[in-house]
Amino acid sequence: MTGGASARAANAAVELQVPDALRPLLEKHLDFLELAPDQLLDAGGRVALMRRARKEIREMLATEGYFSPTIERKDLEDGRLLVVVTPGGRTHISSVDLRFTGDLTGGEGDRPARLAALRNAWGLQAGQPFRQADWDAAKQRLLDALSTREYAAASIVDSQAVINPDTASAELKVEVDSGPVFRFGPMEVSGLADYDASLVERYRPPERGEPYSQERLLRFQTALQNTSYFASVVVDIDRSTPTPEAVPVRVTVIEAKPRRIGFGSGISSNTGYRVETSYRDAHFMGQPWTLVSGVRVEQRRQLGYADVFLPPSLSGHLDSFGMLAEHTNISGLQTQRQSIGVVRTIPRGSMENRLALNFQHEILTPEGSLRSSRSALTANWSWTYRAVDNILDPRHGQVVNFQLGGASRAFLSDRNFVRLYGRYQHFFPVAERDVLILRAEGGMTVAASREGVPQDFLFRTGGAQTVRGYAYQSLGVTEGSATVGGRYLAVTSAEYVHWYEGNWGVAAFVDAGNANDERELFKMNLGYGVGPRWRSPAGPIAVDLAYGQSDHRVRLQFAVAIAF
Repeated sequence: MTGGASARAANAAVELQVPDALRPLLEKHLDFLELAPDQLLDAGGRVALMRRARKEIREMLATEGYFSPTIERKDLEDGRLLVVVTPGGRTHISSVDLRFTGDLTGGEGDRPARLAALRNAWGLQAGQPFRQADWDAAKQRLLDALSTREYAAASIVDSQAVINPDTASAELKVEVDSGPVFRFGPMEVSGLADYDASLVERYRPPERGEPYSQERLLRFQTALQNTSYFASVVVDIDRSTPTPEAVPVRVTVIEAKPRRIGFGSGISSNTGYRVETSYRDAHFMGQPWTLVSGVRVEQRRQLGYADVFLPPSLSGHLDSFGMLAEHTNISGLQTQRQSIGVVRTIPRGSMENRLALNFQHEILTPEGSLRSSRSALTANWSWTYRAVDNILDPRHGQVVNFQLGGASRAFLSDRNFVRLYGRYQHFFPVAERDVLILRAEGGMTVAASREGVPQDFLFRTGGAQTVRGYAYQSLGVTEGSATVGGRYLAVTSAEYVHWYEGNWGVAAFVDAGNANDERELFKMNLGYGVGPRWRSPAGPIAVDLAYGQSDHRVRLQFAVAIAF
């Protein structure tokens, strides 16, 4: 159907008459349609404009498969110019000739199956309308499917789209040369000054003899880029190499400045206002060790820390050691703690194991009760499994964490105890954008008494991201007028988040939980409420107005609501 002039051009010096389906394409690129009425053209100007219009319109219509348009001029009575476009018949694909040469055409291994898959994946078939964008995209997809795995030097050696305007048909011909099979060879590193090439080896480069894969190179590049050692990393190969059977892996790096000082401030409904400073040294003691240290001062918590992270071992283990000094004053309990420890983290895809050995000493001062101290040398194991669609903003999947730790009086500890803890979180997508989040956690410390067990190995709960509607760590065992940790923990939660278009949403939730020292006296405390959500780069920020049913109070609580 042929459309009339557009509304925006009704008062312009030049109007366009074209079928509605093609109008957006032409109006987007023909700037002479913006001429105002006071810019009416004289006879010479109209001839020049039509010459230009015919050239530009033919080129644009050809990209949509219209190769025989007629473009006419009409002079309107009010002095304006009307450009009438009749696109003619649309060109359709009449035949496709797809040819392959090179190693891929051999009959060994999976070559025939891969060749058949490439032919089946070709997107343009006889009978379809011809568009230049579709033609270019189909060739690029074919080349990408071949060159991103094994055949790194694959190329299109010939491609033709033979257009017959009389029959409005297009004959497509493509010839692809796969070239030889590529396999990774030795690694060549350039740009290093402070570090040795052995550091790069620790981030699991492609093995010699491994078939070429672009995804494998990107994975290796990302691993290097995510370290604190390099400001820039480029990993690639030479596709014109004379030795494709052992192509060198070229790693070009720009080292990052090893030392950085940072300052920050913030606020939390759990621990109040916060200011902090940090110091990072990625070349600590002349080694590729990363020192991360800092001092953080919050209203209810103050700490200083220093941790040293070693580069990954050749087997992928991540080792670190460090120390911490901390003072807290939460729910009437003052704690002074000093600790030193070593940690080994073993990542394996979606699973992570963490082994730690830690010695700590703490002094407890509960309001209205006696001061006490305790020490423990603890061994701890943590296992985490993450299977979510987005680690910072999950909508589907689950996260599981299990912890086991303990200490013995035979090894620098005041009491024998074993601590078990588990947490499960599941995300269910609902409708187009919403999500239902279910959470459960529980813990038990096996010991004759809580006395002598460090607070980190007992349980308190309450606050943002736990049992909302109650003050931070206010649910536990009452000692004097303070709340201290108990040997048992149970928490459940259900939350429904409705996301609007954009980054804003609203949530409604119900939490229930408690921490206690006697199973027979265990009673769940209920909290519920609503609050807005905002998607930030660090994950959804939650601001909740929550009501604690046990103490009949409404509290405003906020946190970054990410999966643990």
